[in-house]
Amino acid sequence: MSMDSSLPRRNAATESVQQSHRKIRSRLRRLRPQLDRRRAPLSPGLELPEWAIDSVVAVLVTVATVGPQVLDKRAWWVIGLALMASVPLLWRRRAPLPTLGVVGVGIIALACVHALPVLPYGTVVCAYTIAAYAGTVVRAVAIVIGVLGILVSLVLPSEPIEAYGYAALSFVTAWALGTGVRARHTQIELLRERTRRVEEERIAAVARERVRMARDVHDIVTHALGVMIVQAETGPLVTHTDPARADATFAGIADTGRAAVNELRLSLATSRDGRESARHQPNLAAIPDLVELSRRGGLRATFHEKGERRTVSGEVAVTAYRVVQQALANTLEHSRAGCAEVVLHWSESCLTVGISDDGAGEPAADSATAGSGSGLFGLRERVESCGGVLSSGGSGTGFTVVAELPLEREP
Repeated sequence: MSMDSSLPRRNAATESVQQSHRKIRSRLRRLRPQLDRRRAPLSPGLELPEWAIDSVVAVLVTVATVGPQVLDKRAWWVIGLALMASVPLLWRRRAPLPTLGVVGVGIIALACVHALPVLPYGTVVCAYTIAAYAGTVVRAVAIVIGVLGILVSLVLPSEPIEAYGYAALSFVTAWALGTGVRARHTQIELLRERTRRVEEERIAAVARERVRMARDVHDIVTHALGVMIVQAETGPLVTHTDPARADATFAGIADTGRAAVNELRLSLATSRDGRESARHQPNLAAIPDLVELSRRGGLRATFHEKGERRTVSGEVAVTAYRVVQQALANTLEHSRAGCAEVVLHWSESCLTVGISDDGAGEPAADSATAGSGSGLFGLRERVESCGGVLSSGGSGTGFTVVAELPLEREP
């Protein structure tokens, strides 16, 4: 039985999905450590939770803000303002705007009594947190509050003009750092989502490949066994009366078995190693071989081709072959037909594959297996998957199967 030397495109799509999946996972592994630096691991499998990080930050800012006031022996109410400008950072994630408001008021009060630390640590941390983790509305409100707070803290104590640039630079720097972290978070989430979708596509591609293999194995085995059974039943009847015909019958059994084994090997090799050299599939040129095998099985089969042959996609060629293979197998096994006719009719837009016989009609055995996805039921799914239409039914003289296939696989 001849095989197609063209390479079907369905497996290339599977490999492309898998390659894209590997690239995304590699990129995600490179970016993940940068995202998780804020959650320093204490030991393998143990990381600091957010509340612990917030507590550490609040303690450090409190020490940096309150410490100078204590060392300078400020009044108790000044130390209270320093606590007001630092301790609320414990709630910076849960209530970003209220935290910014309280801390901002404390910073402004310290500025008015000329008790500001080296940096307005509280507002800087709030600006970073809101830029990194808050929503769009909260960020917009925070910008307005921050600008107003900076102006008030500079105008009321009559600070020099240089202080404006210094305060604005600290606020903008903190905001830029937070925006960078937000962008990193967004990038990580996009990669995760893309990875999830690629994984779903890979699983779907594997499932489609398994269905394809199951259909191929069913078609190959059903056709080969149907021919071999008919030949095996015919051989003993002519062993003594026509030895030459008996020898040809038994030789046909061997040829059919070898062809089926070879086709199964090539079909299974596609799933086993995915190499290009293993992806040979039968095509339109192999259809006459199917008709010849049916003749060896005792069926008076004929093959006709009408119209000018055109170029078709690999999937359409394989589907046309499988339609003929399954229809002839049903004819040999179930319909008790004496003759069959296979016709390929070419037009400008489609290829029509017709198989008719003079048997008893639709095979009960095939319809019984329809629920398992084999027979005409599975064949209809195969035809529809490449954009075609399959029809079948009894005629006045037997049973007919007709498949209309597009010349090119529709996207």
